[in-house]
Amino acid sequence: MQAFEALESKVRWYSRSFPNIFIRASGSCMETIDGRKVIDFFSGSGALNYGHNNQEIKSVVTEYIASNAVIHGLDMATPAKLEFMETFSSVINQARGLQYLFQFTGPTGANAVEAALKLSRKLTGRQNIISFTNGYHGVSLGALAASGNSLCRRASGVPLSGVTFMPYDGYLGPSVDTAQYLRQLLQGESSGIDLPAAILVETVQGEGGINVASNEWLQSVESIAKNVGALFIIDDIQMGCGRTGEFFSFELPALSPDIVVMSKSLSGYGLPLSMLLIKEGLDEWQPGEHSGTFRGNNLALVAATAAINIYWRNQTFSEGVQCIGEYMRRRLEAIAFKHGNSFAVRGRGMALGVDCQTGETAEATTRRAFKKGLIIDRCGPHDEVVKFLPALTIDIETLNDGLEIFEESLAETLNEVAS
Repeated sequence: MQAFEALESKVRWYSRSFPNIFIRASGSCMETIDGRKVIDFFSGSGALNYGHNNQEIKSVVTEYIASNAVIHGLDMATPAKLEFMETFSSVINQARGLQYLFQFTGPTGANAVEAALKLSRKLTGRQNIISFTNGYHGVSLGALAASGNSLCRRASGVPLSGVTFMPYDGYLGPSVDTAQYLRQLLQGESSGIDLPAAILVETVQGEGGINVASNEWLQSVESIAKNVGALFIIDDIQMGCGRTGEFFSFELPALSPDIVVMSKSLSGYGLPLSMLLIKEGLDEWQPGEHSGTFRGNNLALVAATAAINIYWRNQTFSEGVQCIGEYMRRRLEAIAFKHGNSFAVRGRGMALGVDCQTGETAEATTRRAFKKGLIIDRCGPHDEVVKFLPALTIDIETLNDGLEIFEESLAETLNEVAS
């Protein structure tokens, strides 16, 4: 790792948490240069919902490469793009009674968030965006202004403006209805808060600590947006593509967002691909107003189409994710129960977290886990939550092996603290 320290910027992050050189990966496992097999409960921060080098998707990708078809196409028309849009429209949108136009943005989730905020401001003529405590939407300046992460915000170097933060569901405790609080502030004549162009929300906050908003709270926030003439934007970058059990994380609360932001596992293969889904009637862009050289990642579009065809043409895969998610929750709750009431398990589907109360406990646990053969990340305001994002395709034996490593690592960490 010394060569990386000498050659790469100090801004690198995950290589510090998982200090080894990874040479191969397949399914839910990675292999290091020294021959260690490591179970992956991180899944590329949610970009590998279908596992590393998914064989079925890989065969489609390699066939496309071998055909000399267009790989980079800006936003030009290609068969790959048309097939993706038609497949997504029929299998995903129409099957759920949704109608959206596609806008392919730059390849990062942050760029898609930037596009959503720009379009909202253009449509409404307003500047203010409502975002929520512990939210995370990216580190480019517009997306960062809507993100609560203090470490990232401090690095901006400029004032981060144009966003008003409101308390997320549960932020002020279980007895406070923060949606009603938002409603009163936006309806008040002297609250000092400008009417927003958009309300931007994650149904489950990933980086913020696996915080799950209730269906009722989300429905109230959507109603508030409609009442004040603001666009309702769902950031489904990490929680979309099946992570919560349904393809979209907003299906369970039966929401109908004006704009959906998607990235991460959208391509199905870890290839960069981001887009907005925009309700018809809201597409008021002029040609070229939001652009980007790498909007036309045809290889990612081919992989994305394959993922939809393989996993989403019926309910079987979704039901399996929900079943495995419930199994994981029971296992984690049993582990937490052994250590008293101080540890909480939360999440939806296969996005789960164990609140270790302190960042030190969570960090020591994940460090031990990596030494034992498990990649697992942390999240939350103080990195106090151990975050579980295994591949949705993980086999039960590998899942159990990983959970056992976590259980051992947590117990050893707590025993060390107690001594």
